[in-house]
Amino acid sequence: MQTLIIVVHVIAAIAIVGLVLLQQGKGADAGASFGSGASQTVFGSSGSGNFLVRATTIAAVTFFVTSLSLAIFARNQAGSGSSVGLPIVNQEILEEASAAQSDVPVLVDQDPPLGQSDVPALPGN
Repeated sequence: MQTLIIVVHVIAAIAIVGLVLLQQGKGADAGASFGSGASQTVFGSSGSGNFLVRATTIAAVTFFVTSLSLAIFARNQAGSGSSVGLPIVNQEILEEASAAQSDVPVLVDQDPPLGQSDVPALPGN
């Protein structure tokens, strides 16, 4: 479901960019009043403003709805995080929180055996 919303979101974003670039500015209407441009429009002499404005509005509403729904998905998934990789401030609180969650393993301090370490030794030492 989330993948479908992301696809619709990206299509709506591309449609908004395209529709905004297709629209004429307010200064372009002055040339049409002198007779130039009215015969060259694809949408007729009334212009394409009404169609493009409605299409842009629909794309913008779709974009806002998909943005809101993606934010709701993100909020619901934010609570399912784990404490792996976070700095340990208080070990007791971390152990209590870990015990409450069954999917998070309890951290145990393990000292390496004497003479064995993660750091390789230089030859001759």
